[in-house]
Amino acid sequence: MKLTIHEIAQVVGAKNDWSQLADLSVNKIEFDSRLIEKGDIFLPLKGARDGHDFIEIAFDNGAIISFSEKEVEQAHLLVDDNLLAFQKLAKYYLEKTKVPVIAVTGSNGKTTTKDMIAAVLSKKFKTYKTQGNHNNEIGLPYTILHMPDDTEKLVLEMGMDHPGDIDFLSELAKPELAVITLIGEAHLEHMGSRENIAKGKMGITAGLHGELIAPADPIINAFIPDNQKIIRFGLPGEDLFITKLVEHKEKLTFETNFLDESITIPVPGKYNATNAMLAAFVGLHYGLSEAEIKKALKEVELTRNRTEWKKAKNGADLLSDVYNANPTAMRLILETFQAIPKNENGRKIAVLADMLELGPSAAQLHKDILKSIDFNKIDKVYLYGEMMKNLAEISTDKAVSYFTDLDLLTESLSADLKPTDQVLFKGSNSMKLSEVVEKL
Repeated sequence: MKLTIHEIAQVVGAKNDWSQLADLSVNKIEFDSRLIEKGDIFLPLKGARDGHDFIEIAFDNGAIISFSEKEVEQAHLLVDDNLLAFQKLAKYYLEKTKVPVIAVTGSNGKTTTKDMIAAVLSKKFKTYKTQGNHNNEIGLPYTILHMPDDTEKLVLEMGMDHPGDIDFLSELAKPELAVITLIGEAHLEHMGSRENIAKGKMGITAGLHGELIAPADPIINAFIPDNQKIIRFGLPGEDLFITKLVEHKEKLTFETNFLDESITIPVPGKYNATNAMLAAFVGLHYGLSEAEIKKALKEVELTRNRTEWKKAKNGADLLSDVYNANPTAMRLILETFQAIPKNENGRKIAVLADMLELGPSAAQLHKDILKSIDFNKIDKVYLYGEMMKNLAEISTDKAVSYFTDLDLLTESLSADLKPTDQVLFKGSNSMKLSEVVEKL
């Protein structure tokens, strides 16, 4: 991070007399005192604990200065709001470095698409991307201020919990290209309706000064700004679409209307073909050759727990997709899982846990998942969580088991699991199905 203490103080409008401080170069910024190293600046945020309580520890670990909302003994920059100062600094740093931003949002697929775009662009440019789930009002500026000094392209994931979230992030990052992967039902609890979700996702145009790539879903039409250039994808006849798709257990191959050659990616799920198609188009947009794009996508590595095949101790195949869940994502992964051929003498088992933040429609949305389960293709279903009880109660199939205790589910599944079985795991992250996967 090419910034000095005096420069940072000026940018954030520090209210104390910082001119007496040595104008040292700052290494990086951290809001977790445990991650502080020599030469860092500490950002005390207020969460379950007040970050100001950890300023002394941060200095013990090597911090040379701290932001602070109150006078403290250590060297500090006094501001009214640490988070606002942090965001202001990130916006300034992007303007200073002039690194082009590619922004990605969507109800499903945004992390995978972000990973794929970064993988493609990395074939030609020094590319940095959002790490983990740092996609909110804290994570996005953190990503900006942590990009390497030689970064040429920055791929930023933008998450949304409430109306206006994406608008704010877009205004901060000022992307030159933006991608919306899908308008689904995620965060209905806070957003109220799918129309509000569409409006929220279209907030990505608030700071956009370039093209928008968005699904050919009419729900967004009312929210497209005048004069916004938009590239639509989806069904044949749109600007971008898939012409041929072949699914395999651990990979898929597809063709598009804008590439001469087919693309193979090392992950299952036809929805991932759409994500890869978007990444390929972004690659073409920035001048990469088809050969470079094809190679990048063939080798792509995705963030953990997103459609990831693992092996159980006894040899069974485990399809872990447990980072997050909403009705669209659950329907899509069930569709993919059911399309994969069974192992010889093996069964298909689906382990489904609650989908969170769905608001008043949650009970019905869980019930509706039953329509996506084909009991001719799935032999057993394990349901877990308070909301999945709604699905369990309307299912008359004896293959369905319902659990309220994760340990009991794990024990039952472990005792029943055969080496030739295939098991799908899908649920919201906080339902902790990842622990079941790890134990198996």
